[in-house]
Amino acid sequence: MSSNPLYDLAPIFWLLAVGVLVALGPLLWVWRHNAGSGPARKLYALTVLTLFLTFDLTLFGAFTRLTDSGLGCPDWPGCYGNASPLGARHDIAMAQAAQPTGPVTHGKAWVEMVHRYLATGVGFLILVLTVSTWLTRRSQRRRPAEQARDRPLSLWWPMSTLVWVCLQGAFGALTVTWKLYPAIVTLHLMGAMVLLALLCIQAVRYRQAASDRAPSPLAPGLRLGLFAVLALLVLQIALGGWVSTNYAVLACTQFPQCQGSWWPPMNFSQGFQIWRSLGEAAGGGTIDFSALTAIHYTHRLMSYVVFVAIGLLVLRLWRGSASLRPQARWLGGLALLQLATGLGNVLLGWPLIAAVLHTGGAAAMVVVLTWALCETRFAAAAAARARDLRNQPNPRMEVAR
Repeated sequence: MSSNPLYDLAPIFWLLAVGVLVALGPLLWVWRHNAGSGPARKLYALTVLTLFLTFDLTLFGAFTRLTDSGLGCPDWPGCYGNASPLGARHDIAMAQAAQPTGPVTHGKAWVEMVHRYLATGVGFLILVLTVSTWLTRRSQRRRPAEQARDRPLSLWWPMSTLVWVCLQGAFGALTVTWKLYPAIVTLHLMGAMVLLALLCIQAVRYRQAASDRAPSPLAPGLRLGLFAVLALLVLQIALGGWVSTNYAVLACTQFPQCQGSWWPPMNFSQGFQIWRSLGEAAGGGTIDFSALTAIHYTHRLMSYVVFVAIGLLVLRLWRGSASLRPQARWLGGLALLQLATGLGNVLLGWPLIAAVLHTGGAAAMVVVLTWALCETRFAAAAAARARDLRNQPNPRMEVAR
């Protein structure tokens, strides 16, 4: 088998070209369906579409990992130095002949490269969003009448999203070149969740600017509950990523017990050694099965806490805020989906569709909780802002004068 460098930037321009082609479709759709709308409305439509495509990319990333396609092309950004698996047919065939059950096959190579193409397309859309927001802010500053009519758009969130998607791309490269290091793969998954949250914040902010409305006041205790549940969910997703990247799902194939016991033999110290290769202990040798059991069972125990916390939050949102009832319905439905797919993974032997949906459900819950937080603010802060607005001159009246 021919040797290839882990990083070969020769096909980078071809990869970027494919990403631009992937992004052109969504861009043309937004331009066509929002031709007569204001800039905030156009940015909102493009952000929602980018959020949807990023969610799809997260699902496809889970599919790539779960089908063992993450090393289908063992170099980056191309495939054996080529822009697609078509040019790497010979190298892939040689790798498959050397290791018939190994990670490199023609099908896995295509799955991996399609994931890279989609990721590049999403990155280009985020770049367009950032540039468009900057141009809109610049236009608003040059035309005072327009600034009085439309709420100024913040450039902070688009810039943060652009920086983050670049970091996410770097982690994607490390995922391949470091041969699926569990810590790197888990961080790549967590990076996808942060990217979804950033895009959700942008979408809500653009919609609020387009409709000229502010977030609704919410009781401090309830809003703190939203933050607390989101923090628990993030921790649970990190634990779930650690289970998946260490292939510890099948360490327990019973529910509610594990290996016929309520507390099976578990090696927590080895299971949560963060910096180590896949399937290996930090000091060398193969990781113990008891360590995999500890990884799985910790995630399962935490799921009980998160499920109860989400259930209580759904009840409080339903009773305490009529404006957040849509989010409450989504959270309740997604919690049930997570319960069903989690049980399916354990009892049915980790079926692919259940595993992908489990990742998708977690990502959707991050989006819904972020949506709820962006649509609200602390009631005391809202009252103070209302007093400040009453004491300020009306910009529309100034423009009319």
